[in-house]
Amino acid sequence: MKVVLTGAAGFLGSHLAERLLRAGHEVVGLDNLLTGSPANLEVLRRYPGFRFVQHDVVEPWPDLGPVDAVLHFASPASPNPRSPLGYPNLPIHTMRTNAWGTYHGLEMARQHGARFLLASTSEVYGDPEVHPQREDYWGHVNPVGERAVYDEAKRFAEAMTMAYHRKHGVDVRIVRIFNTYGPRMRMDDGRVIPNFIVQALRGQPLTIYGQGEQTRSFCYVDDLIEGIVRLLFLDAAPFPVNMGNPHEYTILALARLVNDLVGNAAGLRFEPAMYREGDPKRRQPDITRARNLLGWEPQVPLRAGLQRTIADFRQRLGLA
Repeated sequence: MKVVLTGAAGFLGSHLAERLLRAGHEVVGLDNLLTGSPANLEVLRRYPGFRFVQHDVVEPWPDLGPVDAVLHFASPASPNPRSPLGYPNLPIHTMRTNAWGTYHGLEMARQHGARFLLASTSEVYGDPEVHPQREDYWGHVNPVGERAVYDEAKRFAEAMTMAYHRKHGVDVRIVRIFNTYGPRMRMDDGRVIPNFIVQALRGQPLTIYGQGEQTRSFCYVDDLIEGIVRLLFLDAAPFPVNMGNPHEYTILALARLVNDLVGNAAGLRFEPAMYREGDPKRRQPDITRARNLLGWEPQVPLRAGLQRTIADFRQRLGLA
C-alpha cells in the first residue's frame, strides 16, 4: 500500500509512519517542519519505503502519483499559550491546516479512489458535560473562545470528511484521539507529561496548579498506533472512533508517579489554580466502539509507559 501521511515529522505521525514502514508499506511523508522534528525524519529515512516532501498542507499538494490511503495528522496540537508552538500562538495556521489541509487530502483521496483517515481529537467534546465521552455526544464547545481555533477546526475537519463521504463516496475514517504520550514528544510543548518529566529529570519540584484534582486519561503511543492501524484497514468505518485510555488519573497522582520513577526528591510545588477558558476539568473516553469494532483497548500500563518515555527524555537531555 502507498500511503500519504501529513505531519510525518511529528510525535504521532512519525510513530505511525514507522509502524507502516515496518509492515512493508510505502509512506510519503508531508510536513512543513513547523512543529515536527527533523530528528524524527532521520528515524524514518532508515526505511527504503519512506519518502519525505517538505510541504505546507494548507497549500495545494504536489502530484504524488497514485495513492492507496491519505492520513491527515498535520496540525499544531499543544494548548499551551506559553509555548510558541502551541495553537493559541498559531491560531490562523491551525485553522487553515485543519480546513485546507483536510480539503486537499480529501481531494487526493477522491481523485485516486483512496482511503482517507482524519486524526481528530477529544477536543471536539470541549469541556464535556457528559462523562465519559461517547462518540454520539455532540460536545460542549465555545466557538469564540481561545481554544476554538483547535476545537472548531477539528470539528470542521470532521464535517468536511463526512461531506466527502456522503457527496463523493470517499472511504473515510475519523479517529478521536485522547491524551497520548511517549517517546518523541516535544519536551517544550507545555503539556503535563513532558513538563513533569523535564522538571523531575532536572531535579526541580513539579508544578501543580490548584490541588491537582483535575483528571486526564493517558494512552501510551504504541497502543494508540495499534488502534489507528486497525481502523485504517477496517472495511467501511465512516464514523468517529474514540481512542484513548479509559482509566483516569488525577494530575496530583501523575506528578507523584513521575517523581517516584525518576527518583526526584524535590517534591511538588503548588501554585494557584490557573483556569483557562474552555480547559476541561475531566476528560475520559468511552472506547466501547473501538472494543467492538477493532478488538482494541490499551495494553501498556501508565507506569510502564512513563518509564519508556522518561528513558527517551533522559537520552535527549544528555542525561543517560
